[in-house]
Amino acid sequence: MIHIQLAFSFLISSCSLSGTKNINTKADSTINPDKVLIVYLSRTNNTKAIAEIIQKNVGGELVALELEKPYPENYEVTVQQVVKENETGYLPPLKTKIDSIQHYDVVFVGFPTWGMKLPPPMKSFLKQYDLKGKTIIPFNTNAGYGVGTGFQTVKELCPDSKVLEGFEIKGGIERDGVYFVIKDEKAKEAETKVRKWLQKIKVIK
Repeated sequence: MIHIQLAFSFLISSCSLSGTKNINTKADSTINPDKVLIVYLSRTNNTKAIAEIIQKNVGGELVALELEKPYPENYEVTVQQVVKENETGYLPPLKTKIDSIQHYDVVFVGFPTWGMKLPPPMKSFLKQYDLKGKTIIPFNTNAGYGVGTGFQTVKELCPDSKVLEGFEIKGGIERDGVYFVIKDEKAKEAETKVRKWLQKIKVIK
């Protein structure tokens, strides 16, 4: 029981505040920026910050996942709701709608670690849209305890997609009142790490 409570104590980020941004073309990108979609879920804006770094380096369209019914502001209440959703397999309906998903060849999916699992809203996205034949690239922010089973679940939910090596970085710790941390010097460090990862998976030169 203590182990379970510990696991769920590191819920850090969820439905974000932003919507869509214009496509940016990057000369060092090895993929067509017009065919790139960056979808992210962010409660404390750390995952959003990584999504924006990816867009800065790769280009593409940036989309924040928002729910029809947002999670409560209270952290503990949200933790308990997510526990129930994971136990029952409930997929929260998304307010975000993406037209012409078939237009994109590469889809980045960004999310925080919630209870060492993939957040239910990201499961909703991966199950709602047909991603067959696309390249899926996951990225993650967490409270320092890693991605958990998040990347593995992305692979399981995208059996007909090519899932590349994911990226993870420590963000805030909402449980402890530590929220948006990927800014200033931390943002510069994060960009260096993101660029090395993008080069490793051959998305940029």
